[in-house]
Amino acid sequence: MIDKAKSEQTNEIRELWKVCFPKEDLRYIDFYFKNIYDPQNCYVNTVDGKIVSCIMRNPHAIMFNGRVLQASMLVGAATLPQYRHMGYMKELLDVVIDACEHSELITMIQSEEPSLYEPFGFRTIYKRTDYTIERKDVKRITNFGCAYEPTPIDLLKVYSAFIRRFNGFYPRDLDYFVRYKKEVTAVGGKIVAYYDGKDQIRGYAVMIPQGAELRVEEIIYLDSMSLAKLCNAALQERRTVHLLVSEAENLHLVFPDARKSTYGSTMCRLNDASLFIRVFNRNVVTVEDAFAISARPLNLNEFA
Repeated sequence: MIDKAKSEQTNEIRELWKVCFPKEDLRYIDFYFKNIYDPQNCYVNTVDGKIVSCIMRNPHAIMFNGRVLQASMLVGAATLPQYRHMGYMKELLDVVIDACEHSELITMIQSEEPSLYEPFGFRTIYKRTDYTIERKDVKRITNFGCAYEPTPIDLLKVYSAFIRRFNGFYPRDLDYFVRYKKEVTAVGGKIVAYYDGKDQIRGYAVMIPQGAELRVEEIIYLDSMSLAKLCNAALQERRTVHLLVSEAENLHLVFPDARKSTYGSTMCRLNDASLFIRVFNRNVVTVEDAFAISARPLNLNEFA
């Protein structure tokens, strides 16, 4: 039976996540269910009173070609191992996608196995690049100007200036960055910011330790100096740093010898092509057509 989750089922869903996502940081799972999870956004499939599958539909807006579009991100699609390949997730997705089609233009999902969601109309639209940098790749400079406790308002200010170069992003507000700082701390990470000589924030980097390496899951910079400062700060934490940026950010000119790999990060589904045509006055058929009219490079670095 498919239904919205009830608040008393939260612990059961959390435990299902821990079984189905063994590589996920348990600290993040705990943070998610404490700070982000809303039973009203969770669909469950139950068999004999037991939740066997679940998926979250987190509503969001995205900025696209100067317009705010209603969308949602599907996350946490999971089925208990002993109930897989029985159609329970397909039943869930059919219900969730039907709800999406009646209320939003774009629905998004992230998966390491895109083939699972392509039959439902999802296509890989957003891509990101992982630059692996080491000390030899970055000119050594001082840490002057770097700060380890930037305020949410400063983070919002520099992010807003940076993201104007791009398209297809979540509009973030102050509450977003208040929560984001808590999330980074919860998984053992830190946010390092760079301020210029006038005490104006020029960038920040979100640094998450992963054993002997460091993952910079988001780096925001307004100029080459802020990029260099933040990369140097990261290399003081670990000898090997994975710098994750949008596909459009060509840092190969800055780090010509750094290894890089590009990967699909977010899949999208176009729920109503005719409405999209009316909104943007452009003839489209597929979701690829829709995003191809983007006036600027795409950049979406959200997970929920």
